[in-house]
Amino acid sequence: MDKNFTFNFNSLESSPGFPTSEDVRRMRKSFVLFVGECNDLSAKLDEANYLTHCMSSGKDAIKWLKDKHFRYSPLPNVIICNTDIQGIKTFEYVKSLKNTGYLKDLPVIFLTNNYSIQERDEAIRVGADDYFTSSIHVDDLCFRIDFLTRLQELSMESVDEVGKESRPNLHNAEAFKMWSMKRAFDIVVSGTALILLSPILLLIAIAIKVDSKGPVFYISKRAGKGYQIFNFYKFRSMRVNADAEVEKMKHLNQYKGETDSDSGLFFKVKNDPRITRLGSFLRKTSLDELPQLFNVLKGDMSLVGNRPLPLYEAEKLTQDQWALRFLAPAGITGLWQVTKRGKEEMSEAERVSLDMKYATENSFWYDLKIMVKTPFALLQKEQV
Repeated sequence: MDKNFTFNFNSLESSPGFPTSEDVRRMRKSFVLFVGECNDLSAKLDEANYLTHCMSSGKDAIKWLKDKHFRYSPLPNVIICNTDIQGIKTFEYVKSLKNTGYLKDLPVIFLTNNYSIQERDEAIRVGADDYFTSSIHVDDLCFRIDFLTRLQELSMESVDEVGKESRPNLHNAEAFKMWSMKRAFDIVVSGTALILLSPILLLIAIAIKVDSKGPVFYISKRAGKGYQIFNFYKFRSMRVNADAEVEKMKHLNQYKGETDSDSGLFFKVKNDPRITRLGSFLRKTSLDELPQLFNVLKGDMSLVGNRPLPLYEAEKLTQDQWALRFLAPAGITGLWQVTKRGKEEMSEAERVSLDMKYATENSFWYDLKIMVKTPFALLQKEQV
């Protein structure tokens, strides 16, 4: 075994070199393998009671993971690797993992010093679950580790409940082919649409500046696939600082629960007083959503998917029965929009149910079907 191999926890007298099942069971958090430079994030995870293990060499890490003795010991729950590791290219390292049957489903998180969209896309292509800068806050990293670990467990458990074909392995050839088709379609359509619609986008931007004070675009943090957080773009349709008024308007929430303390999973106010005059028109025609084409082009979203949720909504949907909706990408349009648009009686349960239905049944052809239905849904008066 590698002499540099060191576990960052105190008592393993009974396990010379490898954690036993009992060691892992006693740990409150996940077993995390760091490959590459073991920065201060490892120490901070250790302080948060995670079981951490660091290896600077990518080749040594592969040998360690593939070692016959390790097959009878607990595998890491998550692998975190730098995009610059000793002895091997990071993407080749991930490919090697995915070619090893009992390792191919382990969640992988990439850390990089220099964020690159091209590198992020390549990381996703080879099977990575996340791509972050090394400056990520430890609390955010902890949340991602916990979420990916639980999501993997739910994916495995759901096979028995909903059938093997409804939860495809994201790393097999068929799933990758579908992802490639979907991504190529997103790039072509969003890029073409942005070029063709550029005069309209410019006119809307000018109209917003004339109609009310404030920026042209509304930018907020949203949670997409796998609870990945990104900057979400829309044309501003409300007065400035409208988000700060959410707390004061909870009693008007259309999705309000049965008690005053239960403000609902989602937030929507009928005849919202925060909406500007032009904003009302933009929302009714869905023109306010056109800037999301930039999100699609960047890869944050897809043309079709589940609605990207504001963080205050997403944090309420992390329970087991709801977290499955985050297996699907975020989208401009989706199943619940075309199914329920225009129906005020749509409940929270129905919305989440439709999100989970899309997450388990989505395909490239299913997306095309939803896109065909979208223009007809837009003709309905009620906003969703």
